[in-house]
Amino acid sequence: MPPSSKPARGGAASANKTTPSDASRIQSSQAKSGNDTGKGSFPSRVQSAAAKNAAGSPPSSKAGGKAPKA
Repeated sequence: MPPSSKPARGGAASANKTTPSDASRIQSSQAKSGNDTGKGSFPSRVQSAAAKNAAGSPPSSKAGGKAPKA
């Protein structure tokens, strides 16, 4: 069987990041079809991700812990 031609999908290694325009389109289509767009819904999570991508999210504090004292 030939190798799959589907593009790779994934977390941090993914080159395609959600933009605020994408989030707006998703939220609009969900609202027009009567789906929930409130806190915790898919559109709100997409909007949050788009905001982080647009701002260039800061490094996670989980990995490094506290900085050593000088």
